[in-house]
Amino acid sequence: MTNKTPIEQVRNIGVMAHIDAGKTTVTERILFFTGKSHKIGEVNNGEAAMDWMVQEQERGITITSAATTTYWRGHRVNIIDTPGHVDFTAEVERSLRVLDGAVALFCAVGGVQPQSETVWRQAEKYRVPRIAFINKMDRTGADFEDVVEEIKKELGANAVPIVIPIGTEADFQGLIDLVDMKAVYYDDTPKGIVIREEAIPPELLAKARQAKEKMVERISEQDDHLMEQFLEGETPAREEVVRAIRQATIEERFIPVLCGAAFKNKGVRRLLDAIVDYLPSPVDLPPVIGAHKELNNEIVRNPSDDAPLAALAFKVQADKHMGKLTYVRVYSGVLKAGEFVLNSSRDKKQRIGRLFEMHANHRQVVEELHAGEVGAVVGLADTRTGDTICSQDHPILLESIEFPTPVIGVAVAPASREDQDKLSKALHRLAEEDPTFTVRFNEETGEVIISGMGELHLEIIIDRLRREFNVEATVGRPQVAYRETISSAVDHEHRYVKQTGGRGQYAHMVFRIEPSKPGSGLQFEDEIKGGKISREYLRAIERGIIDAMAKGPYAGFPMVDIKAVVYDGSMHEVDSSEQAFRTCGAAGFREACRKAGLELLEPMMSVEVTAPEDYTGAVTGSLAGKRGKIVSMETKGNAAILRARVPLAEMFGYASELRNITSGRGNFTMHFEHYETVPYGLAEEIVEARRKAKAA
Repeated sequence: MTNKTPIEQVRNIGVMAHIDAGKTTVTERILFFTGKSHKIGEVNNGEAAMDWMVQEQERGITITSAATTTYWRGHRVNIIDTPGHVDFTAEVERSLRVLDGAVALFCAVGGVQPQSETVWRQAEKYRVPRIAFINKMDRTGADFEDVVEEIKKELGANAVPIVIPIGTEADFQGLIDLVDMKAVYYDDTPKGIVIREEAIPPELLAKARQAKEKMVERISEQDDHLMEQFLEGETPAREEVVRAIRQATIEERFIPVLCGAAFKNKGVRRLLDAIVDYLPSPVDLPPVIGAHKELNNEIVRNPSDDAPLAALAFKVQADKHMGKLTYVRVYSGVLKAGEFVLNSSRDKKQRIGRLFEMHANHRQVVEELHAGEVGAVVGLADTRTGDTICSQDHPILLESIEFPTPVIGVAVAPASREDQDKLSKALHRLAEEDPTFTVRFNEETGEVIISGMGELHLEIIIDRLRREFNVEATVGRPQVAYRETISSAVDHEHRYVKQTGGRGQYAHMVFRIEPSKPGSGLQFEDEIKGGKISREYLRAIERGIIDAMAKGPYAGFPMVDIKAVVYDGSMHEVDSSEQAFRTCGAAGFREACRKAGLELLEPMMSVEVTAPEDYTGAVTGSLAGKRGKIVSMETKGNAAILRARVPLAEMFGYASELRNITSGRGNFTMHFEHYETVPYGLAEEIVEARRKAKAA
């Protein structure tokens, strides 16, 4: 068992960025320099320790967030390497929820790319302090100053370099540390592992002094004591500068910017120093706030071993040998092997089996996990992602994790009857792991529909079915997750009366439905005066409306973004029941929707295409042919970057099409933006095709 690290010396950090910015390479170098691994694993060779899944090694991308624990300068650093591909956004979301700080990576050539912006906004949502690392400084086209300006402009960040590069592209030799005012050189052999610290070369001294002055000025704006010194022309002590940068970074008022070339091992140790010096420990952040499930009052838990246990399960992983591994972040108290705990999200008492400190898919058994630590648990069979694990005597419910809704589905069927049971169990296991992957049975067609965030997401799921669970499945064509909504507001009255001898059924309601803001689902309100409909019957009406929304009256797709207000009605003291009002709610709602007018909604994707300038016309034409709207165009070097909004339904097979029209030199990324109304003529075609498919 490892010795307990004081909580002030714990760092829970994530590495986040756009796909191909070098996240996994940076993490591999961190593991090498901290002594966690004795050989550097290369993503290109499929050897990266953090990319342990077969699919990750084959594709050279990160699919699942991997956790590892390492040590630097006496500090325990828990690192979560997150995917950059938008199809695996759930992995980023759940990681950011439990991190204290993050390293945002940017490619020195690509700068701020679409997914870098997405993960940056996710980090802002969870109030995660960040430092920036501009990677790939040795690549042709690398431009440090340009990327710093982009971070400021595109992300609205107070980004300030605390190092500047010595040389660039093939001539990138090292960096100048502005805090210590010295030059750091990396020998090209062996592999940049040898560091030389020297005086700043005379030709760079003026530039370094100017950058240092700018850094001190920017940090002085965040610190009154430094501002006084700055105005009086005094040079602050190193300790004061480090303290001020740390404080402003933790409060998200300052983003220290570093740079390097992780593949050549340059700049990684300075990054490790910055993680320890500037990113927060659990005690530097506000204590976690939860609630009591019944009393709904606010409960504060300080990050201390002496406080009652409060931990969040942020990831569930199926493991061939262990069964089910649950990754947890302990916010307060101590999680001990063999103890009974309460899953307050599900009101279930569970026993902790074994505890592990994780290193990707390798693990080290520990007896306990302390406040501020991240680890994995075996034994929490009934726990899902986002559940709270706490002390039985001091129940608390922490805020869960929000996940986006799947936008694409395919029908899957077992290749043989023997695989039927295996397929069902495997899909259940995978859905437990991934909150953005859903499985449902279509009663009309008898098909099993699996849904996810994109084609790659579902492709990986099918691949895992085959490799991990030995299930061969046949896969249908991709299906877009359409939605339905109403186009106008209407008032409607509905009475449900049934007399069949003996006790009858009676329910009566007067209500209004109207379109609501995108992403709001159902907003249900009651304006009943004088108890005309009792509280439990109103709840039954709401449940009835939810039932009806699961299958819209236009084409049978789920309904979204509707506000329903019940303002009058009546009940019968004998014949009324919850079931009667639930039936009344569902039937009345369907009638009102038809009266209000129905619209079909489709997922719109934000698409970014990068291709040589010569192909701009061909790319623009292909996107326009897909009902796409070009949002912006710009050039970087000799490459054109086009941003567009395109319906998901038009984007299937676009990778091959783009390869053809750009002679293999174009690439694209896309992520879900919002739902938008389908043009009427096209909507009618989709509805008609769906009716025919049902009839067949």
